Amino acid sequence: MSLRRRLDNLPVGQKLLVALLVLLSAVLLAANLTFISAAYWISQQSVTPQAMQALGQLIASPALSRQALSSPAHAHALLERLQPYEPLRAAALYDPQGRNLAQLQRGEQLDLPAHLERLELWRLTEFRTNLLIELPQAEGPPGHLLLVASSELPGAFYTGTLSASLAILLLSILLWLVVVREIRRLVTEPIRRLEELTRQVTREENYALRAAPGNQDEIGSLAEAFNTMLSRMQSREQQLKRARDEAQNAFDHASSLTEETRHSNRQLELEVQVRGKIEKQLTGFQNYLNSIIDSMPSALIALDDQLYVTQWNHEASQLSGTDLEQALNQPVLLAFPLLKPFLAQLRETAERRKVERIERVSLPRHGELRHYTLTFYPLSGKVGRGVVIRIDDITERLALEDAMVQSEKMLSVGSLAAGMAHEINNPLGAILHNVQNIRRRLSPDLEKNRQQALESGVSLERISHYLSAREIPHLLDGIQSAGTRAARIVSHMLNFSRRSDRVLAPCNLAQLIDQAVEIAGNDFDLSEGFDFKSLLIQRKFDPQLETVPCIANELEQVLLNLLKNAAQAIHHREGGPPGQITLRTRYTPPWAEIQVTDNGVGMHEAVRKRIFEPFFTTKEVGQGTGLGLSVSYFIITNNHKGQMEVSSKPGQGTTFTLRLPLAEPLSSGL
Repeated sequence: MSLRRRLDNLPVGQKLLVALLVLLSAVLLAANLTFISAAYWISQQSVTPQAMQALGQLIASPALSRQALSSPAHAHALLERLQPYEPLRAAALYDPQGRNLAQLQRGEQLDLPAHLERLELWRLTEFRTNLLIELPQAEGPPGHLLLVASSELPGAFYTGTLSASLAILLLSILLWLVVVREIRRLVTEPIRRLEELTRQVTREENYALRAAPGNQDEIGSLAEAFNTMLSRMQSREQQLKRARDEAQNAFDHASSLTEETRHSNRQLELEVQVRGKIEKQLTGFQNYLNSIIDSMPSALIALDDQLYVTQWNHEASQLSGTDLEQALNQPVLLAFPLLKPFLAQLRETAERRKVERIERVSLPRHGELRHYTLTFYPLSGKVGRGVVIRIDDITERLALEDAMVQSEKMLSVGSLAAGMAHEINNPLGAILHNVQNIRRRLSPDLEKNRQQALESGVSLERISHYLSAREIPHLLDGIQSAGTRAARIVSHMLNFSRRSDRVLAPCNLAQLIDQAVEIAGNDFDLSEGFDFKSLLIQRKFDPQLETVPCIANELEQVLLNLLKNAAQAIHHREGGPPGQITLRTRYTPPWAEIQVTDNGVGMHEAVRKRIFEPFFTTKEVGQGTGLGLSVSYFIITNNHKGQMEVSSKPGQGTTFTLRLPLAEPLSSGL
């Protein structure tokens, strides 16, 4: 057991005695240390310096100092005379030049400076009291005496101090014994008697016992408090006996109530289980309904009669950019600001219980403008009134409708073109044939023409001169040019009306595009002063896309039309960067995608919507038939079962996108 543990377990009286003894010892020790420190400080700061100063003044007399500085022997003799002085630790005598003539050491040798110039440096490392005394000379500079005092007190001082401390300790022990006896009488014995009484009460459980009256101190107050406690415990014991009898009666009554409560608890547990199952089913059903609503492609928003959001599905968050937590219990115009233009219709639906439908509303989504249908339904029932908003994305439907309308136009125009081509082809052939015959019969190179002119008495040279003067050959050229152009239109119409029954064959897409560019560079005569070869052609081909099933000559015809339109669009712009056409292929299963992009003048939205209509053209009369893009659209969508789209903005160029179906998904090694 540790000393601290033993001290804690001592009785109270012994603890007081030990504390008193420790206090006396500490006071005695502190007094001795203080006395010794004070004596040492007085000796060092006052007594020793004064003694050294008096000793130095005696030696500094002219006669004594002159004799001492005359030789080292006299200097040593003078220092020997200082031996009886007890506080002296060391002494040194320096001549007028500062040299050490002699020195005196007592006890452990000190490293005194050999020359007076080193005195200041030596003092920085020396803690003992020292004094430098000047020894004057009749002639010349003075000498010096260095005295160093001892830092220790005399032995008699310690002997006297120890004797006085022992005497004080003996007197303190006698006083401590007197105090011990009184503490036992006044503190320990009353506490012990009170302890014995406590043990007796605990052993006998007799709360009628009482402690004897004591002094008017804390122990006496403790005895009175103990007696009061015993009195209260006695009365409490009587109350407990009465309460025990009452508790027994209450226990018997509670036993009967417990049985009844147990039966009620069983019924409550059954009800709780049933309600828990019902709540679980309702929660699951609610989650199921929320999953259904979130899975719907339409945005669904439920509002109360004040147009605050009460329901908000995932598609509404995607379209508005507002999360469910941020949208609930907020005004719909804050959660979905894009609905602000339709506030009047929302209020009309909420107030008059009328369904409102708004077709073709354009809203931005992920940087793209898409088209939607808004439907506002009135909500009524036991839960209150409100409005349900349904927002359906009809962008794909509108594109499909446009494609269907375009297909219907193509089919109807195709049937019309077939009939018109057959009706026009015969008289057109006769016109071109007759023009050719007129040229032949006017030619002087044929022998039969010369014979007929001779028989008629006319000259073919004069006839040729007359015809040239009247510009008849120029008129014939115009007739032939117009007939040739009409024949080309008829040929386009026939190609447009025929359904291709050719078999698709694998074709290297990059080689086909390069071939179309080469043909365009050699054959296109776009306009005066414009060279197709001056355009910058950029090729960005997907290495995964090599062969594609197609009809090579038809696809080449489509590419030539697109290249011609791109070159003309670049030619018609004013200034700007150099003309550039970008040809791009991409592997996007199940499609092989081809894009032709130019940096030409672009087109307005009204023109873009009609660009594939037959006979629609923005070129001047005689510059285009309006069938190039229509035939190209027919080749891609009908003959190749693909897709053809166009995107353009005025001043920002145009992009045509062709999508050809792949016969089967390409392997990753392509």
